[in-house]
Amino acid sequence: MKISFEWLKEYVNVALPPVELADLLTHSGLEVEGLTEWKPAFSGVVVARLDSFRPLPPSDHLSLCTVHDGEREYSVVCGAPNLKAGGRVAFAREGALLPGGVKIGKTHFQGLLSEGMLCSEKELGLSEDGSGVLFLDGDPAPGTPLDRILPLEDWVFDINVTPNRSDCLCVLGIAREVAALTDTALRLPACGGEEQDPPAEFLTSVKIESPDLCPRYVAKLIRGVRIGPSPFWMRRRLEASGVRAINNIVDATNYVMLEMGQPLHAFDFHRLEEERIVVR
Repeated sequence: MKISFEWLKEYVNVALPPVELADLLTHSGLEVEGLTEWKPAFSGVVVARLDSFRPLPPSDHLSLCTVHDGEREYSVVCGAPNLKAGGRVAFAREGALLPGGVKIGKTHFQGLLSEGMLCSEKELGLSEDGSGVLFLDGDPAPGTPLDRILPLEDWVFDINVTPNRSDCLCVLGIAREVAALTDTALRLPACGGEEQDPPAEFLTSVKIESPDLCPRYVAKLIRGVRIGPSPFWMRRRLEASGVRAINNIVDATNYVMLEMGQPLHAFDFHRLEEERIVVR
């Protein structure tokens, strides 16, 4: 099982360096088979504000963008399909280094100067998503180094959890073990939130046909859901755990499973036969 060190530290204060913690876990019976440092594979990439863009004929996909890094404007030719004015983007200025040793310089397209590169997650080595420019959540200040905005530095533990320690098949389980080994307090995630949807039994039903195999099945109906991408921090933690991000619905269920060890599954309510669940 793969565990993010930064995620683990949300639930227990860890004063030990990752290497020493790995040794401690191994000697307690949770063998750490691998320990990998995660850090940015780029330099010189900053936050920029995308002020405007316009098509660059005769190309059917290139645009000439105007971006600002907090000090001055730059013109950048970009082929991404998801451009939107006003957003904060990852901007590799002249001299920036990208994964693979790629050095960014000034270039010319159709006689127009391009003074850098608007980067996708794939071009930054952050994920396999190369479908468009990386837009940043919130309103980070232009010119801020990207590695100060995104949670990029981490250590990932690859732990061999034996069959008798299924309680450690989640982040909270490992955090509980670390708390016991280091005599520190365990911090459970905050729970709560006011439920606004009506009780599920008023809208659907769950029928268990084999109670000897499944004695309990819990369902909750959530309405008004909009499917889209998950925030970067969640996708980063899922990736560190060896789980590919899909969308905000699937990712939320996988996140809870990895955090608490509780398997979850989300169904499209209107695609359920008779809009109910039958457990066989």
